[in-house]
Amino acid sequence: MFRTIGAKLFIGFFLIFLVFFLILNQMVAKNIESGNRKIITDSLVGLKNNSNAYVRQSFMIHHFANDELYFGQMAEEMAKDLQHDVSSSIGMYDLTGELLFASDPKIFWAGGDDLNQALQGKTAYSISYENGTASVLFSYPVIVDGSKVGIIRFAKDFTLLYEQSTQIQRTIFTIAMAVFAAAFLFSYLLSRHITVPLVKLTKASTEVMNGNLDTRLTFRRKDEIGKLAANFSRMIEKLRDQFAKIEKDRDRLEALNLVRKQFFDNVTHELKTPLTTIMGYATIIRENEAQDPVLFDKGMKHIIDESNRLHELVLKLLEMSKESADPDSFALVDSGLVLRDVCETMMIKAQRYKKTIRCEGEEGLFVHGHADKLRQLFINLLDNAIKYGYAHTDIVASARLTSGYVRFTFSNQGPTISPEHLSRIVEPFYQADPVSHGVGSVGLGLSISKGIVEEHQGSIRFTSELEQTNVYIDIPYRTERVLE
Repeated sequence: MFRTIGAKLFIGFFLIFLVFFLILNQMVAKNIESGNRKIITDSLVGLKNNSNAYVRQSFMIHHFANDELYFGQMAEEMAKDLQHDVSSSIGMYDLTGELLFASDPKIFWAGGDDLNQALQGKTAYSISYENGTASVLFSYPVIVDGSKVGIIRFAKDFTLLYEQSTQIQRTIFTIAMAVFAAAFLFSYLLSRHITVPLVKLTKASTEVMNGNLDTRLTFRRKDEIGKLAANFSRMIEKLRDQFAKIEKDRDRLEALNLVRKQFFDNVTHELKTPLTTIMGYATIIRENEAQDPVLFDKGMKHIIDESNRLHELVLKLLEMSKESADPDSFALVDSGLVLRDVCETMMIKAQRYKKTIRCEGEEGLFVHGHADKLRQLFINLLDNAIKYGYAHTDIVASARLTSGYVRFTFSNQGPTISPEHLSRIVEPFYQADPVSHGVGSVGLGLSISKGIVEEHQGSIRFTSELEQTNVYIDIPYRTERVLE
C-alpha cells in the first residue's frame, strides 16, 4: 500500500508519536490521580487524628459507665464542635449504622461502602464526582479503651484539588501536543529533505537506464545525499565519455574495415590486371606461334612491362609487410649527402620525363636513422614528383636545419590536389586521380614513405595550391658529439 519511502516515514512517525502521546497522557493522568489520592489520604488522616483527640478528651472529661450510651447522647454536641473545627460536614452513627446526628442529613442519610467498612472496624473513604464537584465520604469507628462506641463520618469537598489537577493535566497535554507537533513537523520536513532528492535520483537513474545521458542533477547540499548526487553526475559524465569513446572506436573500426576491404580490393585488382594482360598476350603468341613478328614483339613488350609492374607491386607489398626497422640498427647518417646521391641517381629518369631535378642539400645534417630507409623515402618522393609533374619543369629537393629538425622539402609543378584528396593521400592504394597517374602506379609509395618518417620520429605533411605540390618532412637533428 505504501510503496514510497516518504509515505512509510510519514505513517511511521505518525504512529510512533500517537502511541507515545497516548502513553504519556495515561501516565500523567495516572500520576495525577495517584497524587490526588495521596493528598486526600493525608488530609483524611489528619482529620481523623484531630477528631480522635477531641473525642478522647470529651470522654475523659465526661466519663460514663457506658461509653456507647455516652457517644449516643453526646453525638450532636461533638458533631457541631468538630464541624466548627474541621470545616466539614459530619455524621454520627451508632454501631448498628443508625444515623444519630448529621449536619447535612441529605449527605449522610444514605449509606455507602465507606460506612459498611467502618461498621466492620475499618477506616475507609469513597470519592464521588457529580456536577463538576468532587466530594469524599470518610468513615471510621470510634474506639475508646479498646471498645468501639460509634461511627464518625465526614463529608469533605475536594473540588478545588481536582480542578487544579485537571488544569495541570490540560497544561501538560497542551505542551505535549505542541512538542509532539513540532517534532512531527520536523520529522516530516526531514523525511522530505531526504526523500525528495532520492525521488530525483530515481527519476535520473531511470532516464539514464533509458539511454538519456544528458540528465543533470544539481543539489546545493554538502551532506551524504549531495555527495551521492555529485558522484552520480560524475558517473554520468564518465558513462558519456565512455560511450563517446566506444562510438568513436566503433566508427574507427568501421573505417578500418572499409580501408581493409578497399586495400584487398585494390590489391586484387592490381594483381589481376597485369596477370590478365600477360596471360592474354601469352595465349595469342602461342596460338600464332611467332608467325606475326609485329604481334610477337608487341606481345612480348606488354608481357615484360606487366611483369615489371607486377614485380614492383609485389616488392612494395613486401615492403609494407616488413616490421619497422630495429632502432638498434640506426646510426648517425648525413641526410644531406644521402639526398644529393638520390637526386643524382633519379636525374636520368627525370630527363626521360623531360624534367630536371635541382638539389639543395647542406652538409652535416645528421639524423639518427637508417641510410637505406632514408634513401627509399627520397626515391619514393622524387619518383612521384617525376611522374605527376608537368613536363619541362624543375623538381626542387632541399634539406635545411630548422629549429632542431632537419627539414626536407620536395616541390614540383603539377595539377593541384584538392584538400579532400590531400588528407587521404598517404592511405594504401589511394589515388587522387587514377586517370592521370598512369600505368604502373599502385598508390603505395606515399604510405611507405609515411611509415619510414614515423620510424625516424619525424612528421610529414603535404600542401598543394596554384599548381604546385610541396612535401615537408621534419626529422630530429642529431650531432655526432651527442651520440658519442
